[in-house]
Amino acid sequence: MLYKIQKKDIPKASAVLANAFQHDPLWLKFFEDEPNIDQKFHFFFEIPVRYCYKFGEVYASSENLEGIAAWAPGDLSYMTVWRMIQSGSFFAGMKLGAKAGRKMETVFKPMEEDRKKNMEGKSFIYLLVIGVATDLQGKGFGGNLLRALIDKCDKSGVHLYLETETEQNVKWYEEFGFKLINKITLPIVNHPMWEMVKEPGS
Repeated sequence: MLYKIQKKDIPKASAVLANAFQHDPLWLKFFEDEPNIDQKFHFFFEIPVRYCYKFGEVYASSENLEGIAAWAPGDLSYMTVWRMIQSGSFFAGMKLGAKAGRKMETVFKPMEEDRKKNMEGKSFIYLLVIGVATDLQGKGFGGNLLRALIDKCDKSGVHLYLETETEQNVKWYEEFGFKLINKITLPIVNHPMWEMVKEPGS
């Protein structure tokens, strides 16, 4: 039984994701020139948590918050400035600093453009982030979160869309029925990103 994140849980949920991605090659590259990288990681992952708390859903594997998944309906998956302000994620982003904010906009713009193109005319849920605390990975917490979201999409008859930054992750998602639709290289960080989708019932 998953646990739905409450407002009071947002700081801890953000910390769990920051811990989960502390060795991730994309985010290490993104923040490589930044001071206080641990703190920046926390602020960065607070953005999707706050955004999805307002416009989508955020769940943990249990009340112990071993793993976190945050998603939003496709039509609300595009982070406009107004939506970010409404959700409080804008202010989390401001804590990253102006340099990182500008970099983030440039780096992730191609993914947003591709999502619009890839999912045009389709109803979908966008999985912004899923992660499990480093010392608890490999124990099934991430799979439980993902299976619950897949079940939700299957019952609603909508596609499930995501991007991921390692080939290992691609293989993991393929085990759950996701198909690779495109691979791009993100600007500035020069890092690959794989775009994947799971059709309902597949």
